[in-house]
Amino acid sequence: MLLIPAIDLMNNHCVRLSQGDFDTQTVYSDDPVQTATQFENMGFTHLHMVDLDGAKKKTPVHLEMLRAVSTATRLFIDFSGGIRNAQQARQVFGNGASAVTIGSMAVHDPDTTEKILKEHGPEKVILGADVKNEFIATAGWLEQSDKDIFSFLEFWMGKGFSKVMITDVSKDGMMQGPSAELYRKVLERFPEIKLIASGGIATIDDIYDLKEIGCYGAITGKALYEGKLPYKELKEFLK
Repeated sequence: MLLIPAIDLMNNHCVRLSQGDFDTQTVYSDDPVQTATQFENMGFTHLHMVDLDGAKKKTPVHLEMLRAVSTATRLFIDFSGGIRNAQQARQVFGNGASAVTIGSMAVHDPDTTEKILKEHGPEKVILGADVKNEFIATAGWLEQSDKDIFSFLEFWMGKGFSKVMITDVSKDGMMQGPSAELYRKVLERFPEIKLIASGGIATIDDIYDLKEIGCYGAITGKALYEGKLPYKELKEFLK
């Protein structure tokens, strides 16, 4: 299973939110490039980069930071936040992203989402499903849709997605354990999905639980920044 550190960007700083609330930000670094380099030096191979300002403004904001990180490291960077059309997706790839995660647009503009998927392929385009009470949340979790996670996945798996990143908003940044039951339900119904779990990881045991469930990857943020995951315990998941 891939263990993937997250860098959430606001005003060119690494921050973390609690439950997706923009008023609860904690700043962990004013140098995201240095943070990404440290992750690479630890042995991480992938990075999940979230443009929180972009999610709010509905257009990518941190493209220069993306380029700086992609130039300074060899990390496989998955970028999300603010992508609303095919041209923006091309800009993100042009600035060094290895993959993009499409969330809000998959709810509000399925035609463009499908166009981006066909243009770049399922290895480079990840379906993002931010979930509140098993319903999809959009716009940086500020809005809740009427689409439940299972019908959402059924529709998009049929269109050719293979990777899906599921974030339980109630868990994100809370370090109270991941939504193992939700992920288990999803993998029972869609065993072919490469599921990337996001939100709630607090201990190394949480990571082993996600591996046992059959997750393809797991995103870690606050627990990593706050030293809850000792390096020696993570070695199995690093290169």
